[in-house]
Amino acid sequence: MTHVAHPYVQRIGINRDWRSRWFAADQKRFREYLRTDAAIRKLLAKRLKGMSVDTVEIERDEKALRILIKTARPGLVIGRSGEGATKLKKDVDMLLRTLKLEEKPELKIDIEEVRSPETSATIVGQMVAEGLEKRMPFRRVLKQTVEKVMANRDVQGVRIIVSGRLGGADMARREELKKGRIPLQTLRADIDFARVTAVLPYGAIGIKVWIYRGDVFADRRASGEAEKPAARPRRTPRN
Repeated sequence: MTHVAHPYVQRIGINRDWRSRWFAADQKRFREYLRTDAAIRKLLAKRLKGMSVDTVEIERDEKALRILIKTARPGLVIGRSGEGATKLKKDVDMLLRTLKLEEKPELKIDIEEVRSPETSATIVGQMVAEGLEKRMPFRRVLKQTVEKVMANRDVQGVRIIVSGRLGGADMARREELKKGRIPLQTLRADIDFARVTAVLPYGAIGIKVWIYRGDVFADRRASGEAEKPAARPRRTPRN
């Protein structure tokens, strides 16, 4: 059997960072932090559905808990005069109280805008799911989404797979559409991956999205610039 590795996990430490960043000194604190992170992500996934949320990152120190929400529609999350962000913070605060933690941390929620949503696999998967839930033909949804993603200059390849009872058929099947390159074996390749589920009256349809955004050579470029000697100033001839 083949061993398939998650494209994001495979690149942690190379061109990706952890989405939960904290340190637990003992086993008891580790269990508490892990349980709290899972509960927060479950709540935010339910509250922010349909708001084009890319990722939710969690950072901790001894006294504070910071939640960073990256979304393509920050106005929907923040709401009028900040009402949405205030309500969201209140809901998370109530969740932390119900978990009965030993030490209640100071809660901070930051919202960051995703400038180009076509480069995010999660947002592209949500776009496909919205089209399928509106009962649009799946082939048209896939073709339009792939063309929209490839229109972005930062994207060099995209691959979308949908599986389930497509078009309401009695037997489930799998359809795929790919354009460009998806070099999964190249670890320096910046590949974003996401799984999204579209809920339809006749069953759920699974969606997988890969987006290739070019190679990352930041470390080589930085070392090359450090080793390169400074250019000498040019002398101007005197008359």
